[in-house]
Amino acid sequence: MKFTLKVAGIAISVLIVIVLYSALYTLEEGRQAIVVQFGKPVGKTVTEAGLHMKVPFIQEVRRFEKRLLVWDGDPNQVPTKGREFIWVDTTARWRIADAQKFLENVASEEGAQSRLNDILDSVVRDQVSSSELVELVRSASWEVPEDDVLKEVPKEREEELKKEIARGREQITRTILAEAQKIIPQYGIELVDVRIKRLDYVESVRKKVYERMISERKRIAAQFRSEGEGRSAEILGEMEKELRRIRSTAYRQVQEVQGRADAEATKIYGQAYNKNPEFYAFLQTLESYKEKTNLNSVLILTTDSDFYQYVKHASPEQAQMPLSVD
Repeated sequence: MKFTLKVAGIAISVLIVIVLYSALYTLEEGRQAIVVQFGKPVGKTVTEAGLHMKVPFIQEVRRFEKRLLVWDGDPNQVPTKGREFIWVDTTARWRIADAQKFLENVASEEGAQSRLNDILDSVVRDQVSSSELVELVRSASWEVPEDDVLKEVPKEREEELKKEIARGREQITRTILAEAQKIIPQYGIELVDVRIKRLDYVESVRKKVYERMISERKRIAAQFRSEGEGRSAEILGEMEKELRRIRSTAYRQVQEVQGRADAEATKIYGQAYNKNPEFYAFLQTLESYKEKTNLNSVLILTTDSDFYQYVKHASPEQAQMPLSVD
């Protein structure tokens, strides 16, 4: 009898534990929960973290995030208002604002992601196709570059840079956010922000853009090369002019030095020969004797000519005697 009571007591205790375990549930921080009975929500959304109760066995708990969640759409090929085809890659931040509506309409985060794909892709496509490419690229605070920068830009591109835009990229994303927020709340979702992550040309357009960029770079390089060649010719001209001036100055200085040297030599010769003019005349006469006469000419001199005076008056005894020089 005692054994039976003991077994019954243990069974009752185990049953109570199971019932309590089934009736209690914990909610983590940053999450919210909906109690569901036979597939339908019961009561209000539980948002406070901690220990909570529910009817055991017949009720279950569905937990959802309270924090911001990320939506990343697939890149889509969209034509702009100017018919330029571009790839648009967008992202968004959202949260579950009404867990009951969320559970009834999309059931899970995967269902919400699918619904956001449909809504945001449609809104993004509408806004991009109604906007110019320059509006998608620039911000509303765009300022026209200074004239020095515009000098390197082709004329057809200069007009595009100076073009004023009605709205910028930020305003377009705000419009996308506002349009999507009109639809999304019915699913218990709050759309917090939408951003365009990346814009890119499609392959066919990108190739043309690259070719145009290469052409512009080549034009600018040719301009720099032409300016460099002009500057090089200018520098070479100045260098040649300076070289001629240096040579002219050097030649003038050489002539001045030679002139002074010749004058000094003449002065020294004059001083030396003035000590014995007769000796100087004799040396000069001997020098003239050594000079070769023109074979095609005949020189006629008389015996009284001074040209041969030293030969005429010379004697063997005098020739052997050295001349005296004071």
